[in-house]
Amino acid sequence: MTVSLPQPRQLPKIDPVTAQVVAGALNGIALEMGHKLARMSYSSIIRESEDFGAAILDADCQQLAECAYSTPLQLGPIPGYMRGVLKAMAEEGEEFFPGDVILHNHTYYGASHGPDIGIGIPIFKDEELIGYSFTTAHHLDIGSSSPGSCGIVDAVDAFAEGLQFKAVKLYEKGVQNRQVWRILRQNIRSANVVVGDIEAQVAACRVGKQRFLDLVEQYGLDTVLAASGELMAYSERMMRQAIERLPDGEYSAEGFLDGFLDDPDPGKKDLKIAVTVTIDGSDMTIDLTGTAPQVDDRPINMPFVGTVDIAIFVTLRSVLLDTALMEYVPQNSGLTRPVQIVAPKGCLANPIYPAPVIARCCPGNIVADTLMKALAQVAPRNVSGGIGNIKVTSYSGALGEDYWVYMDITEGSYGGRYGKDGMDGVDTLYANTRNNPIEDIEAHLPLRVTRYELIEDASGAGKYRGGLGSIRDIQFLAPGQMSLEGEGNKYAPWGIFDGKDGTPGAVQVRNPYAATVEDLPSKFPCRKTKLGDTLRTVSPCGGGYGHPLERDPALVLEDVLDEFVSIESAKRDYGVVIDPASLEIDEQATADLRRTMAA
Repeated sequence: MTVSLPQPRQLPKIDPVTAQVVAGALNGIALEMGHKLARMSYSSIIRESEDFGAAILDADCQQLAECAYSTPLQLGPIPGYMRGVLKAMAEEGEEFFPGDVILHNHTYYGASHGPDIGIGIPIFKDEELIGYSFTTAHHLDIGSSSPGSCGIVDAVDAFAEGLQFKAVKLYEKGVQNRQVWRILRQNIRSANVVVGDIEAQVAACRVGKQRFLDLVEQYGLDTVLAASGELMAYSERMMRQAIERLPDGEYSAEGFLDGFLDDPDPGKKDLKIAVTVTIDGSDMTIDLTGTAPQVDDRPINMPFVGTVDIAIFVTLRSVLLDTALMEYVPQNSGLTRPVQIVAPKGCLANPIYPAPVIARCCPGNIVADTLMKALAQVAPRNVSGGIGNIKVTSYSGALGEDYWVYMDITEGSYGGRYGKDGMDGVDTLYANTRNNPIEDIEAHLPLRVTRYELIEDASGAGKYRGGLGSIRDIQFLAPGQMSLEGEGNKYAPWGIFDGKDGTPGAVQVRNPYAATVEDLPSKFPCRKTKLGDTLRTVSPCGGGYGHPLERDPALVLEDVLDEFVSIESAKRDYGVVIDPASLEIDEQATADLRRTMAA
């Protein structure tokens, strides 16, 4: 059967009411896809942490709607995934047919990183390709050199990161490709869980396909596309207006990755991220020239499409179209049209295949954080101080002839922002997943969470203080192994507008039975563990915003009462004198001290 490709079409004019009705229906489709995926998944990283994406695309790979439950780092890359699929199929002379289901995770063809598997279904109406139903999700294992799908920080190239699928058909013309499913089951740890999650993605895509066809049947394809086109044009207008409000010019900032602090090679640590923002009317260019060269044999490089672009787009939307300050702007492909991104080939932000990229999440957060620092020069009330990066750990162990595998995230923090303190203990910027309940961990795995709390007395001082990071201790109840990726153990989150820097993170392995404590860097490859070994992950605390002496003394007292700030820090950093017995502010002593500190 010959399948006709999408042809340019003259779309009707659409009224605003119909456009909003169709938009609501599209959003409902994406939400249902996400709900089905989360409910059907086996792993907690999808089911609880919601590390997945679900979206409907048109035939040109423009994103029409997305599931709001999902994380930006899963949702944002979906158009790039689909474009990568089409590129790979064109190279191989392949084509789509009704009933096809595509498996794709190739990081140099649009995927964010290997464990984030994309599943796509082409949507046909009367043999015409009219769109795609697509999901992405983070999987616990992808057959890499060590167990799990994070902390594979010793991968020397893309092949060591696990199985690579470039537009492979799980189903062709509705018939299951059994050999591909056999490859998955035979080459992935904890295969029942991973394959079950892939099947959940397929089911969610099928729901999206059918609901989109129902919508087209109800309103007609031209009306659906015209409504989507109007919404994308509206989102583009809103982004352009936001850019136009900023003064033209160039604005630059730098940030740094820890990299591999225990490596003797200076080219693998203290790695610079350079960002220059150029504003010209309603157009914006983000240039990463000056960023450190790629690391050929360590996986902290970042895919340009799928990671770097998403870090930038999410940050721009958050800063320029903050829904706390203005009306909601629909999330679709129109938002990206005014923005051009430049990164030299061969740098950390645009590596050359087969440079490894699996640990790209935390470096991408630094790209976003550095962009925000540059934007602070033109949008000071829309940014925060530096963020406290996350840490991602893989825990695993023997389970008969297979493995149990668990992925855990230690939440970071945000810097203070205009009018508000930084958020405490949250997954930051484009990652934005939920934490996994302790009860779920301990009910299903030979692990015990012995400590989980906010870090006291460590946030960046400011008129609006930085957020508190979190501390998490997880103990092995049986021998196993673990690996870790993170950033921020050396470079503290930056303070802004006279706010003070936050504090860096830390990593330790403790064993109460052996009474040992070992300090570790922000990332380490797979290492064996004994009964009782406890990994302590400490996330950085956010930077302060504004001068600490301008902070309301009553808020300082509140922080002391909440045990966020000590009495000593209140005096040293904020010039607020609190009586330790009555826990009340000494107004006169505070006024005198602040006058002295300001002199």
